[in-house]
Amino acid sequence: MNRFALFLLLPLIGLIPIAQAGAEGVESSSELLLQLSSLPEAKIGFTQSFTFPFMQGESPLTSGNNFRLSLTGEISPISLNGIVSMVLTPIAFIELSAGARLGTGWPLDLFGNDIYGIGLNYSSTEGLAEQNGSAFDGLLYKAQTGGAFQFDLAAVFPGDWNHVVFLTYHEINYSGYTRASGHQSWYFEADEGENVNGFNYYGNFLVGYQMPKSTFYLNLVGFLAEMELYLYDTPGRKNWGDDMIRWTFSNVLGFNITDRFGGAIITQFWTRRNYLEPNWEDLYYRNRTLNTNNPLRLEFYRVAGIFVYKF
Repeated sequence: MNRFALFLLLPLIGLIPIAQAGAEGVESSSELLLQLSSLPEAKIGFTQSFTFPFMQGESPLTSGNNFRLSLTGEISPISLNGIVSMVLTPIAFIELSAGARLGTGWPLDLFGNDIYGIGLNYSSTEGLAEQNGSAFDGLLYKAQTGGAFQFDLAAVFPGDWNHVVFLTYHEINYSGYTRASGHQSWYFEADEGENVNGFNYYGNFLVGYQMPKSTFYLNLVGFLAEMELYLYDTPGRKNWGDDMIRWTFSNVLGFNITDRFGGAIITQFWTRRNYLEPNWEDLYYRNRTLNTNNPLRLEFYRVAGIFVYKF
């Protein structure tokens, strides 16, 4: 959940800034983040950010130029993460970013079902999916670089009710699991276990409307489209659709309760691949055969809540 969470909070953070001025114009801020959803998942995180003025000019496009460094610690029932991110704003509508993550996990027996925080995913001799992972048996590592373009109609046509916003972010990242080698696949945070050490692409597009402060606390209504693509080459990957873009579509409602507390409610749908095997859910994913005549379907994914308190 962390990718869309961090992205969706950008417009929210912009509307509820709580910063303490430091020496020479440096600002610091702290926030506590809670993520919940209709799936059996939850996460809590704490972020400390430092914002430094950088090449600020006199025009509206450069007067807010800055460099932001953020340090985050996250914990969930099955994982633990440390994250560092850096964002450079060289002009009002552009952000350039880079970051890294280091994490680990452990299995959890939830009502008789094993949920894997981290572990290998492989095929049994019968072609079924098998998992192998124990507590803290390896590390998840990730590094990424990307950029965002953002636009607010109110910058062209000023007015409290003219905040039609558009934001798009794109990144290239490399992620891996220390126990995996070659083309071995692995799980992290109870995902589908189709990860392989290598490069990936992630991008998103947000179109929304930001409202002035009101008694209804609602400040953002938007639509978010996210896409992910594995960039590494696994032999035979077209057979199970590994080379296809994976889409997630979200309806977003952002809100502010106070100047310090806000969040978002997100309803999500995602694309799923159709396979020819009747028992495809039990098979190791590389033993499935994509239905090329009808490769994708759209399904309900989850309802998620992100809640942020700023110190």
